Amino acid sequence: MKKIVIFDMDGTLIDSKKDITISVNYVRRVNHGLPPLSEEFIVDAINKKERNLAFLFYGTKEYEERDRELFEKHYHNQCIEHASLYDGVQETLELLHANAVLMGVATNAPTKFAKRMLEHLKIADYFVKIVGADKAKPKPDPDMVLQILSACNYEPQSDKAWMVGDNPKDIEVAKRSGIEAIYATWGFQSEVAWPLRANHPKDIVKIVLQ
Repeated sequence: MKKIVIFDMDGTLIDSKKDITISVNYVRRVNHGLPPLSEEFIVDAINKKERNLAFLFYGTKEYEERDRELFEKHYHNQCIEHASLYDGVQETLELLHANAVLMGVATNAPTKFAKRMLEHLKIADYFVKIVGADKAKPKPDPDMVLQILSACNYEPQSDKAWMVGDNPKDIEVAKRSGIEAIYATWGFQSEVAWPLRANHPKDIVKIVLQ
């Protein structure tokens, strides 16, 4: 029986909120002449179930191509300036890997940024597949999770798989993919009503290896 753990990235593996905030505010200033938003506002906006980020961040009805291009150009360098692993993540990945658990990353961030950040933090090699929203429909659509499960040759009748994340979308994508969900309580989202919880990354090891 194979065991597979799929991780969300931002707010689950990596604390990236400072760099996201800096790049959003850079676009606000350069393209729109707007004052900076707080880190708290930006993180809350990202995690809202229903939201229009183009309006919340830039005051536009939909993303303008110039905003998207400037953000991506700026974030390419910015995304590794302050990004850090949450306490216990490195050890958790090492323990899962040592116990032959297959792992992947499903993130609504673009794949190129995800790989850049995970490589910079020296954990990219733990993952069979890293899928961002440019390579699949964004969560909570099951597309990216199903891609990772396929890459792991997942057999639902005999194998066990979990989705780990800090957002309601991570819980929902697990349901839609037919796998279990583990809510990571340390992330960007303040509270999600879900019974299977990890209060520290090492709790994931206990759940998966029990």
